[in-house]
Amino acid sequence: MPALSPADHLRRSAREPEAFGAFYDAHFEGLLRFLTRRACDAEAGMDLTAETFAQAFLSRRRFRGRSDGEAAAWLYRIAKRQLARHFTRGEAELRALARLGVERRRLTPDDAREIERFAALDDLRGLLREELSELSQPHRDALWLRVVEELPYCEVARRLAISEPAARTRVSRALKALTGTLESSARAKETYT
Repeated sequence: MPALSPADHLRRSAREPEAFGAFYDAHFEGLLRFLTRRACDAEAGMDLTAETFAQAFLSRRRFRGRSDGEAAAWLYRIAKRQLARHFTRGEAELRALARLGVERRRLTPDDAREIERFAALDDLRGLLREELSELSQPHRDALWLRVVEELPYCEVARRLAISEPAARTRVSRALKALTGTLESSARAKETYT
């Protein structure tokens, strides 16, 4: 009898919850790498990986695919939703935790370094620095004010002495250039299986 595939384990877990462990084992490292690279933070990568698998476990009965590729795609769709929620709620959640005096459990510095090494964050950061240096100064300035300083577009425009549509255009073009380069880079690609 052939060994069960990760997709087989996922389907089986609908009636035998312990079978989910094999699906988890098959995808843990790839998912951790994927989420850590997108969050650019080891702590967030671990949290998002745990949240993704928790949601996958709760939703496992809804999986209708047959192949390992379909199982991986299903898992990564959940991961992308978790990542989007993370970016949407991130700051508000941190402020709420601080107000309540609740401390998040932290990774040890050694664990964080190991995850960052595993996800090749230094390579990704180096590539990002390289690409930022290739942007024109006006685009870099607009991107800095909007993304790093989190200023509204009207303030970006005021500080750069340009119109608001021009500020939006500069930020959009800068982000598009960075995104295109990162996505096409062999160092930024992962596989989902």
